[in-house]
Amino acid sequence: MQLTKLNRQISTLVAGRLLSGIGSGLTLFYASIFFASDRFGITKTAVGFAVGSAAISGVLGRFLSGLMTDSPIWGRRRTLLISALVSTAGSFLLATAWDFSTLVAGNLLAGLGVGLYWPAIEVAISDFTETTNRQEAYAVNRLADSIGLGLGIILGGAVIAMTGAYRALFIADGISFSIFFAIIYRGISDDRIPAKTEIKTEIIEGRTESKKNGWRVVLSDRPFLIYIAANIAFTTYISQVHTTMPLYFSEFVSGGLPPEIISAIFTWHLVLCIVFQLPVAQSLRRFSHPRALIFSALFWGAGFLPIALAGLLPIGQLAWILLGSGILAIATVSYTPSASSLVAELAPPSLRGLYHSLNGQCWAAGFFIGPILGGWVLDRPRPLADALWPGLALSVGATILLVLLFERILSKSRAKAEHRSN
Repeated sequence: MQLTKLNRQISTLVAGRLLSGIGSGLTLFYASIFFASDRFGITKTAVGFAVGSAAISGVLGRFLSGLMTDSPIWGRRRTLLISALVSTAGSFLLATAWDFSTLVAGNLLAGLGVGLYWPAIEVAISDFTETTNRQEAYAVNRLADSIGLGLGIILGGAVIAMTGAYRALFIADGISFSIFFAIIYRGISDDRIPAKTEIKTEIIEGRTESKKNGWRVVLSDRPFLIYIAANIAFTTYISQVHTTMPLYFSEFVSGGLPPEIISAIFTWHLVLCIVFQLPVAQSLRRFSHPRALIFSALFWGAGFLPIALAGLLPIGQLAWILLGSGILAIATVSYTPSASSLVAELAPPSLRGLYHSLNGQCWAAGFFIGPILGGWVLDRPRPLADALWPGLALSVGATILLVLLFERILSKSRAKAEHRSN
């Protein structure tokens, strides 16, 4: 799919995501470092819990978003507008947080905003594209996300290096969500673009698109539920990069890397995400979505190992970090478009909100498990604290087995459906 042929509404979504990504990048990699500093007296485990608490409200947000997006009363546009308002409030509360309680409250609001956002945006992209170019559309949205995060990290690192004003980053994040609200308000409608090549995958016997039985349909989709189990592992891996890895670099590698070096590392990571996003998505089109996910899992395992070596070896730490973050960039860009496209193809059009809602709960689960697990392990004495990354690499084997099981059951379900139709 050529970028010049993007649907106007998708172009608007991409522009909005770029802007809000800049705001998120300002805070994403520095929040744990800031609130774990001595000025607050909060342990790393407590900070990990506070950051992970966003996943709790994210569960509620994704559940509500699925219902609201499929509803003719609310729709994806109003859901996106509400998500922007809630995210704005969360950012401003975090800008004034002074203890553990206010830190948790700010993260709960931020998580609710994110939870409302993702199912609605995923459904909007599904509705504005056809099956043949959907994966590239998701890739372009993720590309905008990566570019925004990269710019935000660079700006955030510069602000911290020059002023040390961490709180200003959260204020800027809130302003970016306010502008995102305005973009959605003026540029997005709830009109669905008919997809001439839409494919309905009727997998389960007797499956219906009735919204009255929507959750029963989703929860009885056995292949989809197995995919959900595997997807929680992928989102847990991503959460380690976003929340635990900056803290590990700041306190365990070479006696602690300064914020400007950490900023440069994650800028490198995101630049590679930007460079590889579209080429990798286009290359993986020749493979099934499960095979693309296995490809991603292998890169996750390979990427965690250099990070472990950076903490264990006395020399060459920066080289190992750059290698590991580069491999993890490929793991990330090979995962996100394939996972979103897979859900869009599994879901009946009228139930996309609910399917993406349950899929979004994987992100809530992963970003709840990841920070708490990471914070707890990093609170252990060395070398136990360094065991996090080899352990994550080993867990990839179980993730691949889940994907293979999903692929096998999906194939059998489709074969039965084809047999019944004949």
